[in-house]
Amino acid sequence: MGRFLALAFGLLLLVLSFPVPAETGGSRLVVLHTNDHHGHPLKFSYYPSPAAGGLPARATLVRGVRRENRNVLLLDAGDLNTGRPESDLFSARPDILGYNALGYDAMVLGNHEFDHPLRVLKEQMAAARFPFLSANIRTRGGGLLARPYLLKDFGEFRVAVFGLTTKDTEHIANPKNVKDLLFDDEIQTARRLVPFLRRKADIVIALTHMGIFESVRIGSKRLAAQVEGIDLIVDGHSHTRLESPVMVRNRRSGKMVPIVQAWKWGLVLGRVDLEIHGRAVRLVSFRAVPVNLKTLERRADGRKIIRNAGRPVPEDPALLKMLQPYLDKVNTSLSKVIGYAESPFSNEASRHRETALGDLVADSMLWATRELGADFALQNGGGIRSGLPRGPITRKILHEILPFDNTVVVLTLKGRDLIDLLNHLGAKGMGSGAFPQVSRGITLTLDARTRRCRRIRVHGRPIDTGRVYRVATNSFLADGGDGCRSFLKALQRRDTGKLQREILAAYIQTLGEALRPRIHGRIRVIGAPLGASRPE
Repeated sequence: MGRFLALAFGLLLLVLSFPVPAETGGSRLVVLHTNDHHGHPLKFSYYPSPAAGGLPARATLVRGVRRENRNVLLLDAGDLNTGRPESDLFSARPDILGYNALGYDAMVLGNHEFDHPLRVLKEQMAAARFPFLSANIRTRGGGLLARPYLLKDFGEFRVAVFGLTTKDTEHIANPKNVKDLLFDDEIQTARRLVPFLRRKADIVIALTHMGIFESVRIGSKRLAAQVEGIDLIVDGHSHTRLESPVMVRNRRSGKMVPIVQAWKWGLVLGRVDLEIHGRAVRLVSFRAVPVNLKTLERRADGRKIIRNAGRPVPEDPALLKMLQPYLDKVNTSLSKVIGYAESPFSNEASRHRETALGDLVADSMLWATRELGADFALQNGGGIRSGLPRGPITRKILHEILPFDNTVVVLTLKGRDLIDLLNHLGAKGMGSGAFPQVSRGITLTLDARTRRCRRIRVHGRPIDTGRVYRVATNSFLADGGDGCRSFLKALQRRDTGKLQREILAAYIQTLGEALRPRIHGRIRVIGAPLGASRPE
């Protein structure tokens, strides 16, 4: 009897050691994915969710999927950097520690990986126990900045994951940090690489930071349509919230290529289930799993009801313990209250129209440069990263609003160069991070149909091409960021050396009163919207 039981147990182990086929006879791969994490290592308030996201909760979800599935791939589609102070003040060290703990397989380089000097990026790459991928970024010497691809053998099949970073990075990243880099065209790079990877693997996944837009001529849709041989595109950059994959037909093969994104900030965890039959790959399902999100419902009687958007996700205690000291240090150093907001200043529309928060930020820069004779101040809407909530205003909140270490600069421009600058911003259009927010001293009309600025008035008068103007702005734009080349023609440049967020803090203290959101009518938008929102 004992010998029989031993034999039966041995046969059971033999069965369990072989791959368990899917119901239809194929193998299964679960691809978990995130993108645009933007320095959110710990839970945070995202109205109406008081404790959304965070790597400890994400770890619980990932661990649960791995427990139930044999073949799991965990990917991130870029922009790990720049967000909350518990990340920014430590150059994303807590985020990388968390990603290491979760066991990420790979991350593609996003444009915000260049918010810091290359030295910082290389330190991050060295600290990560997973590769940073990008096949289309080269150094001036001709070598690749990062690994181009990853091959992973699951036993039942092999997966190739290659990285692509939006070529727009050369224009939208801090020019000082990318001046020694070359960004190759994404399509040309993929056409060279994909046939090679198809010979190496059963599944080819493009891990991209390119963005999903309305047009098939740009972003990841362009990649899906023009490059044959890609089974799945895991994308980032545009912060797109999906309920189902975006399907794009490849022009050569006729195959429908799925593109997925997982919104932003770790608010959801994307999950794609694939079925593999030899070299044939079939999309089974896609889900965006909420990470402790809540929804707000208004009843007919006017009452508000807050419900869980999904199942509550407990935090991994070990990871929470590891990351909590970073938040504790931030709370200690940035807890000073410097003002009070009677109502919230939203940041939802900073890329589409004038906002009260944009006016406040721009006015603070003009105030700080009054002795330098600035005529007005200009801020890019994409540089304002969070809203100002109702209640006490702390330095931590201002760090979330203005996380970039930009100083305030005054540039002297000829009138014709100023017109060119404003028309460039108008050409970028609504939804772009370059959308202008301006201080008192200037008014303009942005024509969404012609992508031009009209009726520009400085101190109530049209711009005189024969005179010069002084413009206060942030150092990112002053260095030509967001394509603002006209600033590089400045006759004079005066850098205050003061960080934007410190200037905003001083300005709020100077006002000495509770803040009320107010829009001053400095920017008028006419014409139809310019299409899908642009990335951050």
